Amino acid sequence: MERKDNFTPYIKHDRAEWAELRSSTPMTVTEEDLKELKGLNEVLNLDEVEDIYLPLSRLLYLHAKASRELYESRNEFLKSNVKKVPYVIGIAGSVAVGKSTFARVLQTLISRWPSSPKVELLTTDGFLYPNAVLKDRGLMNKKGFPESYNIGKLLHVLTELKSGVQEVAAPVYSHITYDIVPGEMQRIESPDILIVEGINVLQPPKVSEGNQVNQLAVSDFFDFSLYVDAAERNIFHWYVERFKILKDTAFRHKDSYFRKYAGVEDEEAFEIAKDIWDRINKVNLYENILPTRYRADLILYKGDNHHVDHIMVRKI
Repeated sequence: MERKDNFTPYIKHDRAEWAELRSSTPMTVTEEDLKELKGLNEVLNLDEVEDIYLPLSRLLYLHAKASRELYESRNEFLKSNVKKVPYVIGIAGSVAVGKSTFARVLQTLISRWPSSPKVELLTTDGFLYPNAVLKDRGLMNKKGFPESYNIGKLLHVLTELKSGVQEVAAPVYSHITYDIVPGEMQRIESPDILIVEGINVLQPPKVSEGNQVNQLAVSDFFDFSLYVDAAERNIFHWYVERFKILKDTAFRHKDSYFRKYAGVEDEEAFEIAKDIWDRINKVNLYENILPTRYRADLILYKGDNHHVDHIMVRKI
């Protein structure tokens, strides 16, 4: 008889096992594509795409295909002709773990499926409250925490898309000014697939006093969710290395919120980044982000150098 502690909601695959699941999925990205897609200080090569992203693309294709078939069956059963709403994929994980690059590569691969679906990418940075609001509420040192987001606005956008609204608008965030861009909007028009990426997208619904749930969760709109995971020591290292690159690049921009850190020596940059990490990002990771990991349908665990070590897929 199998021991109970051997049971888990997930099926674990090491890198080699996962790579074999690619089957005949074709390689549709090039080295030139990767140069455009990868983020700062990330190791991303065609081997990683072949071993990790292509099997994942195949799995997502099977899920989206099953969703399409269910949609057609329901229309037949209901004797209706309701337009199919977007298939939504959520991506969560810590600051500096590589979610943005992961989302961009996934967007590229999905858009090159045989059916050539229209794929849109929505990041939750645009739903942060403007800095003026955060300052007024005393939340500037909690930027990225759940309370720093206008979740109501994000829920409204997702509700519209899942209701069949043809075009929606979402706010745009600037990583240069570290703030919402006034008057600028991202237009999302009838996507087949929508990827929603953000550190807190797997947060459960808010609970008011008396334990009454008073709103939906962002993840209620997801058809498939992923969590990009790594050891905290690695995430911290990647965060510091990225900070060192930014101090000599983006921080030098005349409109940069972090211009005061431009060009500081590496040793000072390390201390500044460590302080920000310890006071804000590390706290947010352990209090808010990491506890949502097991709400995901699939978890990718990164080892050193951003290479995925193993994958866990929720049983169905």
